[in-house]
This record gives sequence, C-alpha cells and structure tokens, in this order.
Amino acid sequence: MEKIGVIGAGVMGSGVAQNFAQNGFYITLVDVSQPILEKAKENIHNNVRFHALFNKQSIVEDEQSIMSRITFTTDYNLLENMDVYIENVTEDWEIKKNVYKQLMDIKTQNPIYMVNTSCISITKIAALTKTPSRVIGTHFMNPVPLKSAVEVIRGYHTSDETVNETERILSKLKKECIVVNDMPGFVSNRISHLLMNEAAFIVQDQISTPRDIDDIFKKCYGHKMGPLETADLIGLDTVVNSLDILYESFQDSKFRCCPLLRKMVHAGLLGCKSGEGFYLY
Repeated sequence: MEKIGVIGAGVMGSGVAQNFAQNGFYITLVDVSQPILEKAKENIHNNVRFHALFNKQSIVEDEQSIMSRITFTTDYNLLENMDVYIENVTEDWEIKKNVYKQLMDIKTQNPIYMVNTSCISITKIAALTKTPSRVIGTHFMNPVPLKSAVEVIRGYHTSDETVNETERILSKLKKECIVVNDMPGFVSNRISHLLMNEAAFIVQDQISTPRDIDDIFKKCYGHKMGPLETADLIGLDTVVNSLDILYESFQDSKFRCCPLLRKMVHAGLLGCKSGEGFYLY
C-alpha cells in the first residue's frame, strides 16, 4: 500500500488519516502542535472504537492494528519518501506557503500532492511546487470516514495521470471522485458558503432562530444538516476565512462576510471545536 503523509491534524486531517489507516494505508500525520496531535490521536482512537461497536455485523479490524499504522509527529523529516501528501492546514495563504516550502525540501520520488482545501485555487497552490502536474485538489467532506464521495479539483497543470492515480487511490477508500475544474471555492463551497453566510444574516436581522432556519432546510428540503449546523461543524473561523478568500478572489459583494460571523469568531465562538457557536456543544 502507498505511504501517505498527512499535514495538519485538525478535524479534517485526523479524519483523513483515520479513513486511510482503516483501509490499510500507512500514515504519517504531522502538525506543528503536540497538543493537537494528542487530541487527534484520542479522537481517532475513539472514532475507530465506535465504528467497531456500530458495525458488529461486518468484519472490522481491531483498533490497535489501525492505530499502529498511524505515526503522529511534529517532525517534517519523517515525511521523506511518501507516495502521497495530503495537505489539510488552515485556509491561510501564508501558512500554506510555508507548508509547501517545507515539503519541497523533503526527499521523495515524484509524489502526488493532494490539496484538501476549501476555497484556495489549486493552480495557485501548484505554483508553490516543483511539479505542478502532480498537484490536485481533493476536497474531503466531514466526517471523512462516513462520506462516499470526494470533490476532486483539476488545476491548470494537473495531468490526466495524476487524476487517474487519485481516482485509483480513493477507490480503495470506496469513495467516488467527482472531478471539477479549478476556480476558488470550486462547486461545493462556492455554493454552500453563500447558504451559511445568508443564514447568519437572517439570524443577525432577527428574522428567525438558528434552530428554525436549520429545521426548514432539514424538514422542508430534506437536507441532513442545516446551514448553521454545518457552519458550526466546519468551524466559524474556517467559514470566515473561506468567505474572505472568495470575496478577494471574485471581488463580488455576494461573498461579503456577515458581521455576526466575524463577531462570533472574535468572541471565540467557533462552533463544535470551541463548545459554542450557533449552538452549545
């Protein structure tokens, strides 16, 4: 099996690492923060254990075997000679630039760089690398192990070979690849962030409550989650950063971030990860 280097051990990065490890891949999970790595290890361990509990009818590998395939580290040198790198760091261009600068110094043989970004152009990220034809967007959805499809983004230089290899690798996770072309926000977030942003405006304007807004989407439209529940799950800071990227990229006022969202982020109300957002957790 391919060796996978996962950069960023937050909610998305730990979900990606778990999903690959559950399917036999060997993972090196890197983050700059040891506490974040410890939290990721705890979350993955619990998620794998719960997965086994709720899938008693099928053959599920024991958690210790799965965990043994994940190396948790702050040392970028352990990323040498990986077949695939999956980058999941925060939607901050300066942070991403620094990550790719470090990746370019790592000894490896023609790997694929999968970019798990929400809004930043894959072509722009590929320009930071030595092999832009090997850079491709893989926008995993949360929670990663439970989703059956991945939004795959072809950058300007992304080769057909890279697309085909990505589809082959993700098929081992039983995930369908839905391939789209590169523009900031792609398909999913260019649409979903408009919904979350407008829902926040509705709360700000005191037209309705978060629960009633989400209930309309779930009970009237049949969505599994409402836009504000989704925003809390993603993290309101991530939503704000993504809206800022979309606004900067398109210079279109429809992506203007709701002041309430920005105020909540300033107050530390980030959603699930902080224990409070539009809801209490």
